[in-house]
Amino acid sequence: MAALLAGLILAGAQTWSLPAARPCDAAELAELTAEATTPYRLTCRAVLTPGQSIVRPLLIEGAEASGARLDCAGGVVGRPGASVSTRTPSIAVWSRRIAADRWSRPTDVRISRCLIHGSVRVWGMGADGSYDDLRVSSRTADHTAAAQAAAPSHIALDEVVIRGTGSIPLYVGPGVTRLNLTRSTLEGRSVATALYLDAESADNRIEGNLFRTRTGREMIAVDGSARNRIIGNRFELNGRPGVFLYRNCGERGVIRHQTPSYNVITDNAFTGAARWRPRLVVENARQGRRAYCGADKGYPWGSSLDDRDGSSQNVVSYNSGKLA
Repeated sequence: MAALLAGLILAGAQTWSLPAARPCDAAELAELTAEATTPYRLTCRAVLTPGQSIVRPLLIEGAEASGARLDCAGGVVGRPGASVSTRTPSIAVWSRRIAADRWSRPTDVRISRCLIHGSVRVWGMGADGSYDDLRVSSRTADHTAAAQAAAPSHIALDEVVIRGTGSIPLYVGPGVTRLNLTRSTLEGRSVATALYLDAESADNRIEGNLFRTRTGREMIAVDGSARNRIIGNRFELNGRPGVFLYRNCGERGVIRHQTPSYNVITDNAFTGAARWRPRLVVENARQGRRAYCGADKGYPWGSSLDDRDGSSQNVVSYNSGKLA
């Protein structure tokens, strides 16, 4: 018993030792909720009061934001119908390059009880939009480990609603690990997917959510992402596909090292599936059938060596579907 108590005390001390693991003060809360268009850097734990909203973009960047929290208490982030993009999301959880091969990344971030208009983007290498760092890293044998070490980790979104306005509502970027999306709803519209799990990401948990975004493609893309748990979700497909597992070989010249393998996709309920080809969960969905697959040629690993998806050792079971 004494050992257990000591462990709990130690765990609590470690949590509060994170840079942003402190309550936001009154001045910080006032700035966070101000009528402004410039991004606000969150480096504390903010709890809104009922009726408060955040209209400015939110940036949770670098190690100094580790431990940050946002509890909206049912409030709103963003503006209804406002245009967002991959570079200008409503909420960005980003790493920042601090040297040629070193990144400052946020960890242990939690966002809860928010209605978010637009999108959330969690990103490590490539957060600057150039993809140059990803291309260079992908040409080395230990790229997966490097991408994961550079990316945000232990990010939790719980009881949130992300209402898409065109851009992908939730983008989980290269190398992101241990992101949890739970008890949440993705809705609105997206020209692509509702949720994207990008290359080299892993160990993310997508559980107990409702997906009803009107998408231009599949609802969830698992692109070279491994060991994820997609469990107990409800999908309103509106004739679109459900979950695709593939490896997007050569896109932007970046070698995909990891295959979409060792994922668990179980106990999900799909409604509104297409009557013709009702694709609920599809493994090896692309198999290299893209014009840019040759853009990563010349290296002895990953998609440079083999354009195929390589999906294996996935558990896909106990999913149910109804036609549109």
